[in-house]
Amino acid sequence: MAAETMSDRLIVGLDLPTVAEAEKVVRELDGVVTFFKIGYRQVFAGGLELARDLVADGKKVFLDVKLLDIDNTVAEGVENIVAMGVDMVTLHAYPKAMRAAVAAAKGSDLCLLGVTVLTSMDAQDLIDAGYEYDPQTLVMRRAEQALAAGMGGVVCSAAEASAVRRIIGPKLALVTPGIRPAGAAHGDQKRVMTPADALRAGASHLVVARPIVAAPDPRAAAQAILAEMQAA
Repeated sequence: MAAETMSDRLIVGLDLPTVAEAEKVVRELDGVVTFFKIGYRQVFAGGLELARDLVADGKKVFLDVKLLDIDNTVAEGVENIVAMGVDMVTLHAYPKAMRAAVAAAKGSDLCLLGVTVLTSMDAQDLIDAGYEYDPQTLVMRRAEQALAAGMGGVVCSAAEASAVRRIIGPKLALVTPGIRPAGAAHGDQKRVMTPADALRAGASHLVVARPIVAAPDPRAAAQAILAEMQAA
């Protein structure tokens, strides 16, 4: 999935309590940011209608809902997501779910992204969840499976981006959350990287939420991140 400009490559996460607050941020970023993420917090506050409104307004939308269910349910969900006209959607990178999603999205422009390992998880978290792999090993395994399934790209920590890029090749989208400008607080993220370093590592798109939407001046914060991306 080609990204032509830096503004196409910066995805602002509208992780805010209400649609009204998200709409305010969108207005503040008008002319600076064109790509927005709608995640769980917004979905359960009316965010699906917001996604449709953003699409109608010519904005790009990344629907971060991390689908995972039986094959038929995943396929039916993807069919309706295609009809929404959004640009990207996430699902957990389980092989059967990915294959079902790819079949359902065939012929559309929807970019299906396989979530490898959440950036809030470290090795102990995976052990506690019953996985036998460390985060890096599991990320690589799921990247290989996403490529084999015909996905449009993957989501991973920028810390693994370089190795994942070698696996998936140059054409697939590589979306990295957990991006923090130099000096910013990490919050609940455990595997983070600066915007410039993430691009150098092979990321095609960067997801940034709190450092922009919680900033006193979201527009200035976004412009600073875009400048750092451009310098990279």
